[in-house]
Amino acid sequence: MRLFHFSDDAGIAAFEPRPVRVPSARAPGREWLNGPLVWAIDADHDFMYLFPRDCPRILLWATADTPEAERRRWLGDWRAVACVERHWLERLEAETIQRYEMPAEGFEGLDDAGMWWPADASFPWRGPPSRGSTRSLRRAGWSFGGSIACGR
Repeated sequence: MRLFHFSDDAGIAAFEPRPVRVPSARAPGREWLNGPLVWAIDADHDFMYLFPRDCPRILLWATADTPEAERRRWLGDWRAVACVERHWLERLEAETIQRYEMPAEGFEGLDDAGMWWPADASFPWRGPPSRGSTRSLRRAGWSFGGSIACGR
């Protein structure tokens, strides 16, 4: 399994746990998920983070339970569809998002859209980032039409 952390900060040398910027409503007993953590996303869900943090978007993708007819209707041959406002397309071309690859050892999964966190809260990982950018969306097979981006 491969895990990544995405950021607009190109200079992260060490990942230190921090609380989320916008806390989510959590089920009783899971409030700790809004506390200081280092989040990572698995490779199956990395496409959700190839956008600037503040870019409003709607992402659609099939699950194992999606009937084939519905998958074809909504996605065609694409892995996912991202709906973004048209005025964001220029920024998507220009913005650079850093993709840091994380060591998979020691992470636990949330079973919620590919999100992972290290079991050890003192996670001082250091290492060279594996960098990518939103320009890599096109190289990864994403197509932009109007205000919709589709990814293979």
